[in-house]
Amino acid sequence: MNSKNALLFIHAQTSLHPGTGTALGTVDMPIQRERHTGWPMIAGSSLKGVIREHCRPDGDEKFEKEKWCDVFGSESGTNDPQAGAISFTDARILAFPVRSARGVFAWITCKEVIDRLGRDATLATVPFTWQLTGGLEEGSAVASSNALEIAGEKKLLLEEYDFNVSTSAAVQDVAKWLADNATHDEFTRERLKTHLVVLPDTEFTHFVRHATEVTARIGLDYKTKTVTGGALFYEEFLPPETLMYSVVIANKNRRRNSESNGQAKTSAGETLKYVTDKLSENSILQIGANETIGKGLCAIRFRWNNANAQESST
Repeated sequence: MNSKNALLFIHAQTSLHPGTGTALGTVDMPIQRERHTGWPMIAGSSLKGVIREHCRPDGDEKFEKEKWCDVFGSESGTNDPQAGAISFTDARILAFPVRSARGVFAWITCKEVIDRLGRDATLATVPFTWQLTGGLEEGSAVASSNALEIAGEKKLLLEEYDFNVSTSAAVQDVAKWLADNATHDEFTRERLKTHLVVLPDTEFTHFVRHATEVTARIGLDYKTKTVTGGALFYEEFLPPETLMYSVVIANKNRRRNSESNGQAKTSAGETLKYVTDKLSENSILQIGANETIGKGLCAIRFRWNNANAQESST
């Protein structure tokens, strides 16, 4: 395999609006969703644009600017356009926070999400072997611990819905894997181990479609303090604590005459290292709309196979 791949985990610290730009219903500004599932997503082009700007060199040093262009592609209007050497898939939902009668909130996921994570982890060569055998019955749930159970009832109350709940070593394993890999925040790591719930695919789909935040936004007339005409609209957000992930695919640079000026062709491993070095464990990215009102702040974390990611220039 010529490419060097990784998983990029995204942990929303504040409400997140990866917008579609079109309104199909009562919500004027909905979030991006997969066409076939209705699950939330972030377009790979949006994600790459945010990371590209985060990695942009501060100064005008030619070598640094060329390296940045090698990784992300040349800017529009250049006389010598080139494609970038790094790709980001659409970010997929991994765990979605919902209100719980006990334990404040739970992260919910489902078998289909975990199966897709396993497939994408294989593409990224990141070890992940957990698999849930068989589907869950409607109205049932499997939790990583009994921390969310209503005392003595073996039931779980999420939003206004109750589920018969049991615990499972397999769900405990996946909760630990997520805690070890999906976030660097110690509080979140410990909470994930005890507050992860696997729901049937249908119930999970209901929550991610209907349990998002919908906020009324208005503009006021300065003198009358009433809503300005046309300035009332409804905007949808993913709630804080949402977990998502993307597959990162790194290749050699595609610049023509890359050996000019004594610069060797950047390898796939070096492309991946350039991005992961720029985005440290404590990096916070602003993704989506409403930057000036504190929306879209996300902690990110890369995970890759160390043996596969490192290579010399070829």
